[in-house]
Amino acid sequence: MADFGATELDAFRAETRTWLEANYPSSLNEPMGEDDAPWGGRTASYSNPDVKLWLDRMGAKGWTAPTWPKQYGGGGLTKEQAKVLEQELRRIKARPALMSFGIWMLGPVLLEYASEEQKQRFLPPIVRGEIRWCQGYSEPGSGSDLASLQTRCEDKGDHYLINGQKVWTSYADHADWIFCLVRTDTTKKHEGISFILFDMTSPGVEPRPIKLISGSSPFCETFFTDVKVPKDQLVGKLNGGWDIAKRLLQYERQNISASGFGGTGGGFDLIDVAKEHVGVDDDGRLLDGDLRSRIAAHKMDAAAFMLTVRRAEMEAKANAGPSAATSIIKYAAAKMNQERTELMMEALGLQGLGWEGPGFSGDELGAPRAMLRAKANSIEGGTSEINLNVVAKRVLGLLDHQ
Repeated sequence: MADFGATELDAFRAETRTWLEANYPSSLNEPMGEDDAPWGGRTASYSNPDVKLWLDRMGAKGWTAPTWPKQYGGGGLTKEQAKVLEQELRRIKARPALMSFGIWMLGPVLLEYASEEQKQRFLPPIVRGEIRWCQGYSEPGSGSDLASLQTRCEDKGDHYLINGQKVWTSYADHADWIFCLVRTDTTKKHEGISFILFDMTSPGVEPRPIKLISGSSPFCETFFTDVKVPKDQLVGKLNGGWDIAKRLLQYERQNISASGFGGTGGGFDLIDVAKEHVGVDDDGRLLDGDLRSRIAAHKMDAAAFMLTVRRAEMEAKANAGPSAATSIIKYAAAKMNQERTELMMEALGLQGLGWEGPGFSGDELGAPRAMLRAKANSIEGGTSEINLNVVAKRVLGLLDHQ
């Protein structure tokens, strides 16, 4: 009997391949700077205009969010079609069309918790990369114990009034809008939190970049002083934001794990770097046997990790969302990325000690910065300690000792 499902999928693959080959700009195969990362947003500018062209083309098809429903701007693809699209993008080594907290974190919870009007308003611009989002969660004194947050949101009749401070707000100084946790009831802890959206250009919003030891400033302190927010921008129920917050954290950990591992520590492969700087024997093996064995073990762990991530993604789609197992993956991803950047530094030897000036390539100068940046992997998106607690309680079913 003919397998019509397979035949239809083959046809979709052929159409997708043809479209990608005709629409993917060849200039994106050339190395580009950090400023050309496709974050989208109202004020985005790129040295290579093809970055925007690629975003526009993919966004118009909904393929920046291929499995989201078409009525909200998504691609409306099945899981099988989305996998084919992913494979075809990998085949041509396509750069991401869009890197977006809206795609990775906010959009999935809007699909689950937002009103129909909010979905129609916010989801299509996310797909097209028109709005760049940031996340207002952590506060001074309310990091690991996020539910102790104190940013106040008061009901003023026809609007809400927000006062408070957030910290470690990624790219707040570049973001157009923020999805934010606020306290709407001071008499309760978890049950007094709400989830709200508002424009970062609203009067009273002030982001201040924080310079890190790596020299970059991806995080900000963000201050809110008498910020007026329309009531229709509250997502879900009043005082029901903690459930949304937990769900979004699962998506955040899943995507940090899937996208944050393996891409730092310089722009070249760990094995190639080690062979070049340490040397090889007559059989082409790395001369340093101890370093060779540790790199081999790391590479095997990395391959197993990526297979596990893919399996978790498929399970999450089948179960209509991520599970607490994302905490396992987030913990492992942080540990492995820190290990990778440290191995890269060891392999570079003296060439890994540069910070600026002549005598070092751009990739070599990036290695120490990446190693220092990786130290935050075990803090951001939920500390490793918190994730281990989640695993103990929700995955292993262990109870706190009294």
